[in-house]
Amino acid sequence: MGLIKAAKDALQSALADQWREYFYCDSISNDILMVKGQKRVNQGRNSNTKGSDNIISNGSIVAVNEGQCMIIVEQGGIVDVCADAGEFIYDNSTEPSLFYGNLGESIKGSFSTLGRRFTLGGNTGKDQRVYFFNTKEILNNLFGTPSPIPFRVLDTNTGFDFDTAVKVNGQYTFKIVDPILFYTNVCANVTDSYKKADLLTTMKSELLTSLQPALAKVSAMGVRPYEIPGFSEEICGILSEALSGKWTELRGIQMVSMTINSSDMPADDKARFQKWQETAMLRGADMQAARKTEAFSNMMEKMSNGGGSGDASGDAMNGAMGMMAMGMMNNMMGANAFGGNGMGQQMPQMQNFGGAAPGGAAPVLGWTCSCGKADNRGKFCQECGAPKPAGAGWTCSCGTVNQGKFCGNCGSRKPEGAPLYKCDKCGWEPEDPAHPPKFCPECGDVFDENDRV
Repeated sequence: MGLIKAAKDALQSALADQWREYFYCDSISNDILMVKGQKRVNQGRNSNTKGSDNIISNGSIVAVNEGQCMIIVEQGGIVDVCADAGEFIYDNSTEPSLFYGNLGESIKGSFSTLGRRFTLGGNTGKDQRVYFFNTKEILNNLFGTPSPIPFRVLDTNTGFDFDTAVKVNGQYTFKIVDPILFYTNVCANVTDSYKKADLLTTMKSELLTSLQPALAKVSAMGVRPYEIPGFSEEICGILSEALSGKWTELRGIQMVSMTINSSDMPADDKARFQKWQETAMLRGADMQAARKTEAFSNMMEKMSNGGGSGDASGDAMNGAMGMMAMGMMNNMMGANAFGGNGMGQQMPQMQNFGGAAPGGAAPVLGWTCSCGKADNRGKFCQECGAPKPAGAGWTCSCGTVNQGKFCGNCGSRKPEGAPLYKCDKCGWEPEDPAHPPKFCPECGDVFDENDRV
């Protein structure tokens, strides 16, 4: 009875697999990279409903759509490939069909197949499959750096060299460019489909590993952290080259495009970077003159808002401060904008404002040493070399030594040009307090009116 049943099963399966089959794949979604092709069966109209799933009879038709590539696998090995849209007739199958090719040859092949299946108890003893690959551009693949990536800011114009770290996020696209490599090394012998999610974790890890050297190359081009999104195309090219070994040559996939949505760096580094930009802006003489003019205008506006109160003494003080501010502006404009000419020469009387009190002696701007040497401007006496006393300040015309802006004895205002500059950020005092440098050598802060003590 066993032999009779085996012969019956072999005959039924062999006859069922004589029909030419039709393989078709609907549109493949963005989340599917490969799907196994299925026979198109209409239960109401198709007479062949008992054919083996993994048998492709000779002369079967495979329809290939745009954006797809088809491969035929027999006994685990790829035997045919088609990437052109249209109808593909598989006429090299090892499974004969009475309905295709030479009838005599087909009959001989069918009897040979029947004998083989009889020895296997009715089993086909063969595995043939059709796989369809999604060769369209695969979109919406997000990435982001979980931790900051080291980034070097290098400005060759100013010599600024600054190490920081940045976090970036964005998305990229890729496509399958070699279905044979993809099948062989990634998704061989799947029973239904291979999804994008099965590969994305590995791809993201490899992309982030290559992103750090890619950003290093962009940094060498002088790109600043906030400019990184504008260089997405260059970064994509660098990454494609870096990933070609693992992606293209191994898996048959290739990055198509990349978009970086944003880039950011730590708040303290951002503050330091902005401070450097402001300092670099003031390197030019024109910008320095503009900042001084702005400061002068703000000061004049504040004084004008405080005047006109009806108090004679208050109005007189505002007028005196206005004259002093004009004298300061005259000195600044004469030194920066007019080279010592022009306005600096038109109002020489204002440059000495705040000097001798009416009817008194001229004030001493510097400090007086114990040896009798007066008007010392540095930290050491110009006559004997003695260090400047801790309580040294400016000497008023009435003979009182003061540290503040007004005389503690007679109320006279400290003369302009007195050596009372001190950095308001770190406390550094210049060797010649009356002539400080443009920038503090300790913290880099600009010396301005805020540093007068």
